Amino acid sequence: MITKISHVGIAVRSIEEATKLYTEVLGLEVQDIETVDEYKVKIAIIPVGDSNIEFVEPTDPEAGVAKYIEKKGEGLHHLALEIDNIEAALTSLKARGIPLVDETPRTGSGGTRVAFLHPRGAKISLELVEPKK
Repeated sequence: MITKISHVGIAVRSIEEATKLYTEVLGLEVQDIETVDEYKVKIAIIPVGDSNIEFVEPTDPEAGVAKYIEKKGEGLHHLALEIDNIEAALTSLKARGIPLVDETPRTGSGGTRVAFLHPRGAKISLELVEPKK
């Protein structure tokens, strides 16, 4: 079951540069910066109410986000929905023929479990996030 919007992911070349507007002008604060080696990215989280803005900076030119930025430029990368049971959601989606990038969950930032739906089915890059329990 979907419980809320977890975050909006923004692909950037530089977290330091990209977050200036949000911190210096809008008065928001970066809560955490973390490197996620599996995805070859560095992530900065800025909380806004019950959701977050997630800035995603590639740490390797071969990272998927680096290729995304080269092809489409910086900007909105994905929408993440928080769910309570990622395995059940993936099983249901697969049974309905929804194209998946990840058929099994991977470890995301903060110890979450995540999986992406393919934009071919979701019309955007859609991430499912199960919070760390």
